Amino acid sequence: MTDSIMSKAATMEIPINSNGDTGTLPEDDSLEQDLQQVMVSGPNLNETSIVSGGYGGTAEGIIPTSSIKGSNMHHSSSSSSMTAEETTRGVAVEKLETMKKWGLNTYKCTKQMISERFGRGSRTVDLELEAQIEVLRDTKRKYENVLRLARALTNHFYNMVQTQHALGDTFADLSQKSPELRDEFGYNAETQKLLCKNGETLLGAINFFVSSINTLVNKTMEDTLMTIKMYENARLEFDAYRSDLEELSMGPRDAVAMARIDAAQQQYQVQKDKYERLRSDVTIKLKFLEENKVKVMHKQLLLFHNAISAYFAGNQQQLEQTLKQFNIKLRPPGADKPSWLEEQ
Repeated sequence: MTDSIMSKAATMEIPINSNGDTGTLPEDDSLEQDLQQVMVSGPNLNETSIVSGGYGGTAEGIIPTSSIKGSNMHHSSSSSSMTAEETTRGVAVEKLETMKKWGLNTYKCTKQMISERFGRGSRTVDLELEAQIEVLRDTKRKYENVLRLARALTNHFYNMVQTQHALGDTFADLSQKSPELRDEFGYNAETQKLLCKNGETLLGAINFFVSSINTLVNKTMEDTLMTIKMYENARLEFDAYRSDLEELSMGPRDAVAMARIDAAQQQYQVQKDKYERLRSDVTIKLKFLEENKVKVMHKQLLLFHNAISAYFAGNQQQLEQTLKQFNIKLRPPGADKPSWLEEQ
């Protein structure tokens, strides 16, 4: 019976229509599909087949491994491509939403800024905090001027010390080559060397003074001003959303308008919380900055006064004691020049 079925399957005709397309077999559609699959795939000498059963077994036991591998790879690649496409689409949607929110927020803030500038809109004002901020900005400008002048003094004094050093070397050389003026040149050489040494000590004190002022102005004060900038931006956003909520509240009260009012109320609350949080941060930073400024300037002004007074009084011991009092260590000559290893 098996042989008869096989012979029937082997001798079964496949009708071809006038267009060259295969016809349908009403007896068994599944068999036609299997045959078409076999004709399309066809045997390949490069493929390896796994045969189940012995010699002369049925064709149903032959499983082409290449078709299994190809189908798995096709499914894997299609799945990965779909995943990558979904990820890309998700990122694009997220960026679009971010740009939309940013554009809406920018529009509201610009509208509020223009309204305030032309006197048409109201703004939230904390008079006490605004006064403290203005004092800080004025103080920063004055301290920047002190820093500029102190740096100029350092440069000029450094050039004077270098000139004294060169002049002392010249006097010392002339004292050896001029026997008739050896003592006079020797006295001046020693004096210039002593002035040069005291000048280098004073330079150490002035450099420490400049470094401390620079840290106070360009780091501590600047950090507080950055927080103030964030606070001012938050204030502008808060007023923008507050004005938007007020405009919506004066409009109609239908279902769509109420939904927009609820959304505006939520945004208003978010901006209000942000504004109040940053206002508190600014208040705290201003307080700590004032305490730190008084502490730092008290120490630096005392150092500057004692060092300048000791130098121009010619009191070398007091000058050195001043540096020890403020834990200032002088760099040895040539310390500013990097080593050959650091230059590599």
